[in-house]
Amino acid sequence: MRVAVVIAHPVADSFTHAAAEAAVEGLRVAGHHVDVLDLYATGFGAAMSADERRAYHTAEPVLDPQVAQHIAVVTAAEALVFVYPTWWSGLPAILKGWLERVMVENVGFRFNARGKVRPALTNVRHIVGISLYGSPWRYVKAINDNGRRILTRALRLSTGWRTRRTWLALYEMDTTTAAARQAFLDRIRITMSTIR
Repeated sequence: MRVAVVIAHPVADSFTHAAAEAAVEGLRVAGHHVDVLDLYATGFGAAMSADERRAYHTAEPVLDPQVAQHIAVVTAAEALVFVYPTWWSGLPAILKGWLERVMVENVGFRFNARGKVRPALTNVRHIVGISLYGSPWRYVKAINDNGRRILTRALRLSTGWRTRRTWLALYEMDTTTAAARQAFLDRIRITMSTIR
């Protein structure tokens, strides 16, 4: 299986990157081909330009070669794995911008003859979210976990309702123990090694 791992954290030695490395290790142990898209390391621009917005609903919505490269990775993938910290109750800006710039018409969605939105990423069979939260689970649940909702509900509209979803979360990450963090990394490796 071909898997795209999208990482959204600016610090290369962060725990988010350790989580991403654990995910990649588990996927490779299972024999999957892994494409890593490290958004900060590659300097991905989160902001959609005025020209891109004008082109959004045209036959050629992609103007940036880097966006085209990411689209090629995503459209070849059978699973998408997102690794990021939850900041301000949602996705980091770079990841939200990535979704806006990459999931354009005929990539993330298409319109049928009646003008209704239909999935375009039907090759994706599994969406995995791995997120690190500073807050406790009860707080995250109370505010609806916007990042999780975007990736497991809204993005699933792009892949189809049969797409499986897996969510791995470490809550209260700033005050958790080293043992709890290691257990989370082990859980990621094991879970990713079973993705089919």
